[in-house]
Amino acid sequence: MKKIENENTIIYNVKPSQKTIEEVLEKQFDISGRLFRKLYKNKGITFNGKKIKRNQIIDKEGSIILFMENESHEYIPENIPIDIVYEDYDLLIINKNPGIVVHPTKSHKCGTIANALAYYYKIHNIQKKIRFVNRLDMDTSGILVVAKNPFGHQQMSKQFDEDKVVKKYLVLVEGVVEKENGEINKCIGKDENDSVKNVVLENGKPSRTKYWVVEQYKEATLLEVQITTGRTHQIRVHMDHIGHPVLGDTLYNKPSKLIDRQALHSYSLEFKTPRTQKRINIKAELPQDINKAIQILKKPL
Repeated sequence: MKKIENENTIIYNVKPSQKTIEEVLEKQFDISGRLFRKLYKNKGITFNGKKIKRNQIIDKEGSIILFMENESHEYIPENIPIDIVYEDYDLLIINKNPGIVVHPTKSHKCGTIANALAYYYKIHNIQKKIRFVNRLDMDTSGILVVAKNPFGHQQMSKQFDEDKVVKKYLVLVEGVVEKENGEINKCIGKDENDSVKNVVLENGKPSRTKYWVVEQYKEATLLEVQITTGRTHQIRVHMDHIGHPVLGDTLYNKPSKLIDRQALHSYSLEFKTPRTQKRINIKAELPQDINKAIQILKKPL
């Protein structure tokens, strides 16, 4: 059992096991070897108040304490509004607006989510790096997970890598999807003729997408979509493959009069919080542009 001390300190109460501290941290608490080595190198692991040796055995009851030093980041703070839907010592989760890039690139050197977070960190005195756990395309809205420390990043990345995070989206697709629900199991790989696009390929990476019809309109359908793999553009590729491309998707479809970007929103994320291991579900409300498109689709012609 463990208790939370503060944003820099995690305490694990352990019993004698005749195993090394590294083994106990890995087997019982999912602390990766990489994170252990990082903390050990910085003298950030103690047992009963004393610095540990690399292969030290736990031969008595006590407390393992992980200490993470304050950090700095390289992003320039910019006062850009962000919609925070969840925050704790280790994570900061936002409902990302469409049309904003996650971190600076050659073509977007400022005005990014990273710059907005740098400002938030500054005014709240959060002395940590900005670590993005997942990614969203510039024109995709919804849940974006940021880790405030290496522990939070390692724990969340492990859940994503092992497909233990339930990721759901709301998406407007073209045409009326007749089946109430379905599943697409089609491998995805790079399009040989386009360096940006991905396509369904027999020798691509295994990809699985489930969907459920939420509402049907005359010329479009609102779907709830769950992906159990995280391939680039997975939903967009799979929807296009079954003949129902995402509305407004100019890469896999065509421009739409209803919305000026792909109508794709990451609205639900279910996972275990890094410290408490409590399973929670975070939801992000639909943005204005998708809601507006839905209202137009609902109107009688």
